[in-house]
Amino acid sequence: MEKSEVRKPAVAGKFYPRDPETLKRELDECLAAESTIAEDALGCIVPHAGYMYSGYVAGAVYRKLPPRHSYVVLGPNHFGMGEPLAIDRRGTWMTPLGEIAIDESLAESVMSACPALSDDQVAHFSEHSLEVQLPFLQYLHKQFRFVPIAVGVGSYEPLEALGHGVARAVKAAGEPVMIVASSDMNHYQPDSVTRIKDRKAIDKILEFDPRGLYSVLDRERITMCGFGPAIALLVAAQDLGATWAELVKYETSADRGGDREAVVGYAGIVISK
Repeated sequence: MEKSEVRKPAVAGKFYPRDPETLKRELDECLAAESTIAEDALGCIVPHAGYMYSGYVAGAVYRKLPPRHSYVVLGPNHFGMGEPLAIDRRGTWMTPLGEIAIDESLAESVMSACPALSDDQVAHFSEHSLEVQLPFLQYLHKQFRFVPIAVGVGSYEPLEALGHGVARAVKAAGEPVMIVASSDMNHYQPDSVTRIKDRKAIDKILEFDPRGLYSVLDRERITMCGFGPAIALLVAAQDLGATWAELVKYETSADRGGDREAVVGYAGIVISK
């Protein structure tokens, strides 16, 4: 695949509005709740479903984040395309709100710190988990750069290594960098079951226990699609001196009118020093 300088939106008009003014109105609704800024925030976990279902959880998190010039955005590879650990290290990404430049210097630093990463656009071509985060940041902060990483590995050790590598790159950046882990929680079980399962996973996140999160997901069969990004974030946050994790908002798709017999859970968590 020939490398393109502009990654065009894959899910505009599906997961969020294609029309810029309609998108701004929906973002305004999702971000409406007032919140105290977590000035020492290092990272967050945010969902990535259609805005009509998970946008209010994502918005509650983004309202708490201080602005940063650069973001590392980690998302799961839902389709198994491309390399298992894939970074896009140059060019721009397009959304209905405009183009966002990749932080090429930071991307190079992350690649150096984590040799398992491959420079691969194929993994990002159709993937929605990173794309849906960008309009929130564009709406709130206008000017920023980012590093997109699609995570398609399932074993613990590569995820831990990715987290350590991201932390080393962030430490060397010379300015604060926010780490965003994109993940939904348990999938397609009754609302009552999903809430119990999700609480077990959330507790491990709030305890800064990445290996415990990995174990409980396997033991309880919790289908958290972005467990890889979440584990990498937790490892990186520990290396960066995190001391506090807050569950900002939790919902399931049933809270926004979905079927209660087959829901998806959404947790919004901010991690701070």
